[in-house]
Amino acid sequence: MTQALASETFTPAHTVGRSNDRRWHLAFGLLLAISLIAFTLWSFGYVSQGAPRMVLITTIIFGAFMAFNIGGNDVANAFGTSVGAGTLTMKQALLVAAVFEVSGALLAGGEVTDTIKSGIVDLGAVSLDPLEFVYIMMAALLGAAVWLLIATRMGWPVSTTHSIIGGIIGASLTIGFVTGAGGFAMVQWSEVGMIAISWILSPALGGLVSFLIYGAIKKHVLGDALSQTLKPHMLAPTGGDNHAAEAEMDIERDAATSTDARIGSHSTLQRWVPLIAAGAAVVITAMLVFKGLKNLEVGISTVGGVLVMAMIGLAVWMAVFVFAKTLRKQTVPRATYILFSWMQVFTASAFAFSHGSNDIANAIGPFAAVLDVLKTGTISSEATVPFAAMLTCGIALIAGLWFIGRKVIATVGTKLTEIHPASGFAAELAAAGVVMAASVSGLPVSSTHILIGAIIGVGLVNRSANWKLMKPIAMAWVITLPAAATIGAIGVLTLRTFFG
Repeated sequence: MTQALASETFTPAHTVGRSNDRRWHLAFGLLLAISLIAFTLWSFGYVSQGAPRMVLITTIIFGAFMAFNIGGNDVANAFGTSVGAGTLTMKQALLVAAVFEVSGALLAGGEVTDTIKSGIVDLGAVSLDPLEFVYIMMAALLGAAVWLLIATRMGWPVSTTHSIIGGIIGASLTIGFVTGAGGFAMVQWSEVGMIAISWILSPALGGLVSFLIYGAIKKHVLGDALSQTLKPHMLAPTGGDNHAAEAEMDIERDAATSTDARIGSHSTLQRWVPLIAAGAAVVITAMLVFKGLKNLEVGISTVGGVLVMAMIGLAVWMAVFVFAKTLRKQTVPRATYILFSWMQVFTASAFAFSHGSNDIANAIGPFAAVLDVLKTGTISSEATVPFAAMLTCGIALIAGLWFIGRKVIATVGTKLTEIHPASGFAAELAAAGVVMAASVSGLPVSSTHILIGAIIGVGLVNRSANWKLMKPIAMAWVITLPAAATIGAIGVLTLRTFFG
């Protein structure tokens, strides 16, 4: 993979996949179809004998559809910087996502999940028929999935968490008013207010941390001269060496007249990059220990977690230092590109594992809730997550990334600002750090909004942020909850009419 990262010709994200690789389309289409058929047959034996089969089949379709669109929007958003920077091709991103997203979901996703996401709606306070609860969860899945599909087709990265919350609110209020079981008091509006705060807080935090991290990298490692040569097409194998050699000569001339001749040198890479990599390893390890693995009963105390972070940080520092020394025969732009490419793969993989272990519950939660009701005939605050359901949703998620994720990847990877491995690494690290810190402190943030803010932070350092594109994205964030709620309301009425 090193050779691929160092020399593979870069293909802009918005042109990735235009060659219509039919074998990949066919493979993922068949894999998704087989998994859905197999899970449906398995589910007949999982639910009770008297459970309505059409409701079950429809729920499976809605759950897989939701996971499919999470892949097309949320996972595409997470890998946009890696693909946009040329660090990973679309197929490599797909492979990394398949391994780490699904592994995160299966290994650390938890055996149970909340049936009512974030407790945003108090359904326990009203007398609700189990089938009415089923219709609410089904409509919430549909409302969130349809809105995610619309946003994905427009290339807007939006919050899947806010989408599913909107779907639950819309469907719950509709059922409450129609049946007379409840009204606006069912919704915890203070929680909705916290979501509104996250529209500003999340991108602001992501942007600030990214601005500081990438600003420091550019100042101490890259310099203005070197940062202009890290565009992947300048390091391509065909004619790439000439570009890199010319860039190296330019850097050396700039360094000779610079007040700080260390800028853009191998000694600078060996001094700073291992420290940066070690810091990133500590942050990523903290995210995995305290967030990504929180559902596993591994028994790591706070002191133990700190020791694990310290050991991994030291090991990464030594490994990157040795790796940087082996690159002294490479030109400085090429060596920098290789180092930050590997570091970006590391951050993307860890982010994917954490995402799979936590955010896939957006699809699994309501889906598992319906399966639990169809199995037990009662409404519970928590539901067991069958391994087969987690695996099926994981496959649907990866298929969604492949089939419909390119527009969001284009937005995140190329359109908001120009991304190269160093700036992409900074954005991913900033996002991971803010998500972890916010999770520990309980701040109401969205990982999607944080990453978009982090990318804008990189653009601010380079003075190349696309504020014109941010306007429709910000508007999409604001209308996500009401849009999903509206679709959920219409969906629950349709489901009651059809199945009632």
